[in-house]
Amino acid sequence: MPLVNSSYPGPHTYLFNSHLETIVPSAFRKVEGNYIRERLELADGDFLDLDWMKNNTDQLVIITHGLEGSSDRHYSKGMASYFHRKGWDSVAWNCRGCSGEMNRLPRFYHHGATEDLTAVVDHAIQKKYKHISLVGFSMGGSMSLKYLGEQNKSTPTEVKSAVVFSVPCDLGSSAGELDKPSKRFYLNRFLKKLEKKIKAKALLFPDLISADGFEKIKTFREFDTRYTAPLHGFTDANDFYTNASSGSYLESIQIPTLIVNALNDPFLPEACYPIKVAKEHAHLFLETPKRGGHVGFSLAGTDDNWMERRAFEFVNYL
Repeated sequence: MPLVNSSYPGPHTYLFNSHLETIVPSAFRKVEGNYIRERLELADGDFLDLDWMKNNTDQLVIITHGLEGSSDRHYSKGMASYFHRKGWDSVAWNCRGCSGEMNRLPRFYHHGATEDLTAVVDHAIQKKYKHISLVGFSMGGSMSLKYLGEQNKSTPTEVKSAVVFSVPCDLGSSAGELDKPSKRFYLNRFLKKLEKKIKAKALLFPDLISADGFEKIKTFREFDTRYTAPLHGFTDANDFYTNASSGSYLESIQIPTLIVNALNDPFLPEACYPIKVAKEHAHLFLETPKRGGHVGFSLAGTDDNWMERRAFEFVNYL
């Protein structure tokens, strides 16, 4: 499909660079709304916590959060609330260990862990939803794209469309981008959150996981080599980046899918903008606003976020 001309009008005037566009909504935006929590037991003995907003309709949006996010992040809850106000049901699911309660197994979650999204989709289909759309943010966007690519022509007929924002389609290059001195603020925040979980896991599984020397980890590659790869069946960080990156799965997607990556996203280098694939793909749309930051896209004069309006527009007016 041709590349999409963006409708994003830009952020508040005081958000004058990509870092402010990224940080201010994350730190200060508050979203009202009440979830109904459901625990989904998984075949491997673990669980996922699903947070619902219901209108008792057969239309459902499934929302997947970003790295070290949750259903309570402003972007997840904002999307769930927006679709709910528009008459849809919504479910914002929490990756393993992200719902406020540590998961049961040594493993966590990662960008390519589509088996859990598959479980959520299958659960929704069992609940008789007939029209399902996927929305993912950053890592959640990676999961959504990879899931659709893996499904290929076997994508459930109930899954009609997908919209993803701020997606690191090439994990290795994105990890390298966050190693740059000007971006280390973000890396350090992620590592601080991940350290708490690693320490908790080390107490539960001392024979498998050690937090000793965690403070020496200074890059995502080091973290992924020490923890992500061995806990999830990868050889090392390179193996993880190669096999978990959603970019390798884009050509196999069979339903209308919109990728929105801002050109000033501080997390995304050039390799994360799949321009060539989108130009030649029958179902893939790529929208690259000049502004927006990483999962930012704030709007002046409204409590809504542009991501919510854009996602709803895409899934309803195909």
